[in-house]
Amino acid sequence: MTDLHHHGDAELAPGLVDLAVNVRADAPPAWLRAVLHASIDAASSYPDPAPARTAVAAAHGRPVDEVLLTAGAAETFVLLARALRPRLAAVVHPSFTEPEAALDAAGHPVTRVVLRAADGWRLDPAAVPEEADLVVVGNPTNPTSVLHPAADLVDLARPGRVLVVDEAFADTVPGEPESLADRRDVPGLVVVRSLTKTWGLAGLRVGYALGSAALVARLAAHQPRWPVSTPALAALVACSTPAARAEAEAGARDLDRWRAALLAGLPPAAVVEGDPRSSFVLLRVPDGVRVRQALRDSGWAVRRGDTFPGLTGDHLRVAVRRPEVTAAFTAALTDVLVSAPNPEEVP
Repeated sequence: MTDLHHHGDAELAPGLVDLAVNVRADAPPAWLRAVLHASIDAASSYPDPAPARTAVAAAHGRPVDEVLLTAGAAETFVLLARALRPRLAAVVHPSFTEPEAALDAAGHPVTRVVLRAADGWRLDPAAVPEEADLVVVGNPTNPTSVLHPAADLVDLARPGRVLVVDEAFADTVPGEPESLADRRDVPGLVVVRSLTKTWGLAGLRVGYALGSAALVARLAAHQPRWPVSTPALAALVACSTPAARAEAEAGARDLDRWRAALLAGLPPAAVVEGDPRSSFVLLRVPDGVRVRQALRDSGWAVRRGDTFPGLTGDHLRVAVRRPEVTAAFTAALTDVLVSAPNPEEVP
């Protein structure tokens, strides 16, 4: 059975270089750390979400009542599972596994729509069952790094269906060309966003969802009081400013260059799956379990692929890092693949 709760952080250990977790920075930038430190002075009061909701709404050109602030993007999936009663939920895989895990925990029927490597892991809207009244898809998708056209996502929407698009990595793509975060004309749409990846805030647990006021209210009814901490709210305000969004855009352009360096340095035996557009790439290597362990033995942590529905032990997800880190990694990967034992020599 697939372990839906296995994530990249489980691959880490002291002394390993982290290519398993898809966070762009080791720590928040200095200006954001200063914001977080200053927010502690207000921690004696209960959190006030109003400024953060206003800031997020302004950033996406939406009314405030179409914004739901959450303790990380993952909370939205739990709220959806609690607030909705789908007759059939369809989760597009391979993808982030927490949506299916939340739906399973709530007892909802789930069908998996597994995309195909032969199609480049691209979404086929026709593969989603018509009877599904809840559909979950990532864009760009974790772990394939594929960016689906917005038109294909919109094609999944219809009256009576909730369409959840996980855009946790949307701001890793320059210009966010296929994002639906600003779209208010798509029926039943919920867009899920996170500050984790671009701003190095995995431990802060901060994200938000965008949708119709009625649907946002349904989800909010299942939150506890004060679900988002004062430091997280301060981060939302700070990261929603035009200056911060411009910095995120510059970071996304850096990632494009860094990813190109990673792809150029890979050995021929490491096959790139799909057309990667985000802060990670999906590789297929021969004897992947051995390769992953050999990389660990040489000081590198990468994300195993076999806990994603539709992938195998030969799949590895590798985070994009600065070129100097990438060069060292690709050299290590080349050594591991070149040193693979010859089956004829194994007793």
